[in-house]
Amino acid sequence: MTTASLPPLIPREVLLGNPARSSPRLSPDGKKLVYLAPHAGKLSVWAGTIGADDDRLIAHDPLRPIPWVAFRGDGQHVIYVQDRAGDENYHLFQVALSSGETRELTPGEKVRAMPLALDPRFPDQLLFTSNARDARFFDVWRMDLKTQQASLDTENPGDVIGWKNDHAFVVRAAVARSSGGSVLRVRDTAAEPWRELARFSSDDAEPRLIGFSPDGRALDVVTSASANAARLVRYDLRSASTSVLLEDATYDVADVYVDPGTHAPAAAAVLRDRLAWTALDPAFAADLAAIETGGDFAIADASADGRRLLIREQRDVAPDAYVLYDRDAGRAVPLFDSQPALKAAPLAAMQPVSFPARDGLTLHGYLTLPKGVEPRRLPTVLFVHGGPWHRDRWGFSPDVQWLANRGYAVLQINFRGSTGYGKAFRVAGDRQWAGSMRTDLLDARDWAIAEGIADPARFGIFGGSYGGYAVLTALAFTPDAFTCGIDVVGPSNLTTFLESIPPYWETMRQMLHQRIGEDAEFLRAQSPLFRAAQIRTPLLVVQGANDPRVPQRESDQMVEVLRSNGIPVTYVVFENEGHGFADPLNARRFSAVAEAFLQEHLGGRLEPAHEDEQIAPFLR
Repeated sequence: MTTASLPPLIPREVLLGNPARSSPRLSPDGKKLVYLAPHAGKLSVWAGTIGADDDRLIAHDPLRPIPWVAFRGDGQHVIYVQDRAGDENYHLFQVALSSGETRELTPGEKVRAMPLALDPRFPDQLLFTSNARDARFFDVWRMDLKTQQASLDTENPGDVIGWKNDHAFVVRAAVARSSGGSVLRVRDTAAEPWRELARFSSDDAEPRLIGFSPDGRALDVVTSASANAARLVRYDLRSASTSVLLEDATYDVADVYVDPGTHAPAAAAVLRDRLAWTALDPAFAADLAAIETGGDFAIADASADGRRLLIREQRDVAPDAYVLYDRDAGRAVPLFDSQPALKAAPLAAMQPVSFPARDGLTLHGYLTLPKGVEPRRLPTVLFVHGGPWHRDRWGFSPDVQWLANRGYAVLQINFRGSTGYGKAFRVAGDRQWAGSMRTDLLDARDWAIAEGIADPARFGIFGGSYGGYAVLTALAFTPDAFTCGIDVVGPSNLTTFLESIPPYWETMRQMLHQRIGEDAEFLRAQSPLFRAAQIRTPLLVVQGANDPRVPQRESDQMVEVLRSNGIPVTYVVFENEGHGFADPLNARRFSAVAEAFLQEHLGGRLEPAHEDEQIAPFLR
């Protein structure tokens, strides 16, 4: 590869820095927006009137970006969440649009509170979940937003992992863990007892509650019960009989849009290689056709009457764009691009790929090739997603574009255990973290080499969370397979990882044991820490000091063993981060050191580190 034929370098600050605007939400009347945008380097809360030039800052945290925001039902206040330094103990805050007065709604130490429901028909109420009563379990609390007084609404008996309210703002559905799977419970009113509506096996995974039917007599659920792929199913609350609203033989239903004006599901989407929407309400078919622009799209929000829709347009070679669609006029009006500085950038296309694993199971994924060079024997990065109960999908990815712009082919594979491809595919990953899930990644490497795309002597592996674990296992179990590895917040010892899960994951413990393992010797055999002496390839390890999911000990113990064995390892710890990067400056600092690391070992291009990207203070 001649780097001279590659397009110009896209600066890290442009690719990986703060978006200009993101995560917009629509006011109940459809006339105002609230969104996240930078202020003093941190994503903060801004608001404005659509079509006017009155956007203004209304909330800012000087220490940490704000991750989530939405309108209160009255349209005059905004609710947002924030944690401390990445500890994921989120609290709820309210800010008034008129005055900017901000109040914390859920104070307390080591308490996690998250919004459950806001509704314009109940403008002065908020339903939220909190583990204030018992750190292990999330109850539902109801807050009077005028007085900011909260009361316990629905107590968790100790097994519930998800709640759903009806159109009268009453909590009437719950998903609970049970022996061998999960159970769906419902009740008719807040004063009546809960009853079991349906049971699901562990292979089915937990049902996803979408909402109650317009008459309140049925509940719409996404589940793979009685099927392979997850379907959108309607349960009659009295008879427990079901009717299927949307299904696909192979791929899961990924998204459902419920019209807030009618409370009926208007459309649902199946995520194959690309996202495909189907109108469930015939009147919505024309709207889907009008919204379709050639890329994928999501319905990010809607006005209270459902007549104005906030659409997020997604493409692989352009950052997300937001438009306002008026159903009455049948017309879409552009609002903004999330990263306008990238609109003219030389971004690389993402193409779906598939191939058989060594046991014949078909694997799907995406390949992004650097622009301007022949796709032959390229330096390649296998970019492994986290979860692992997640999946890569088509669309714009800053990390993928950064790697491709530096000259690397980027391969993303949805290995077995990934979601989206039906329960048989997901269950095939049970207890296979270092087994067939790992060999699927090796098969992806071999496929890219056999296709002539990848240079076997310049093949790196990079991932975060489970993806970081996958990096460690790849280097420890097959020391000659990869040229180098980058592990971001990956567990190294599955025993200590499971011992350190947060208290509020307690209801997930049974599922984690089923999918990861429980026997001490088995977990040891699946843990790269105990094979660290076999690692020979250079490794970059990155950790957040406040990570509640993968504590710093997981990285500390791996680095200690590697260094005692003389294995080259660069170790970076960010004191103000948790499970990943919230601060874009930390993301750029990491990317600067990762870019230098990859250039040294794979030979791609390098943008020299800038003054604010110096990594020395974070090296351990």
